[in-house]
Amino acid sequence: MEFIALSTKPRTRTGKGGARTLRREGRIPAVLYGPNTETRMLSLDAAELEINLKKHPASMSVFKLALTDDTGETENLAMLKELQDDSITGALLHADFYRIDMDRKVMVRVPVAITGKSKGVELGGVLQIIRRELPVLCLPDRIPRKIEIDITELGVGEAVHVEDLQLGDDVEIPHDINFTVVTVLSTRKAEPGAEGEEGAAEAEGEGEKAEA
Repeated sequence: MEFIALSTKPRTRTGKGGARTLRREGRIPAVLYGPNTETRMLSLDAAELEINLKKHPASMSVFKLALTDDTGETENLAMLKELQDDSITGALLHADFYRIDMDRKVMVRVPVAITGKSKGVELGGVLQIIRRELPVLCLPDRIPRKIEIDITELGVGEAVHVEDLQLGDDVEIPHDINFTVVTVLSTRKAEPGAEGEEGAAEAEGEGEKAEA
């Protein structure tokens, strides 16, 4: 698991005036908080954060924040809880970071990656991905980049449920029900025996016409 290093500076001015001053300097206001710890007011280099967010998904990334104060420099591991941006320009405005502990599990959302070609699709079925990402509970250094699901043996009318996924002992998907992740829907063409039934119906109709 790669930790993303970000340099920070302490922030003393708050409010809209202080935030505008920071943004003119190419920085954005930020806050670092967490359980049993003091909330810290920070500022970040906006370009540095934006570049890293383009390389790494924000919801799954662990940041290593370098903090400098009167006692010296310390490193804090944190996850991005909220990121505000301008709805028109897309410019970053404010970031909220939540301090984490390497020995405590965190909840993240991990994308689903489908591999293989379903035999049900080859028979005419339609693949439907119900969940494109899943909530995962794990230690910060065990966050998977993706959850791969091989659908090669998935037939028409069959599905992969959350309880079918094997993620290892260190990673779990919290859930109350065994919900569907991906399925292959049947179509008339893909339904077993559909072609034979249709042919039988046509033959029966022709027989009725002959009797008439």
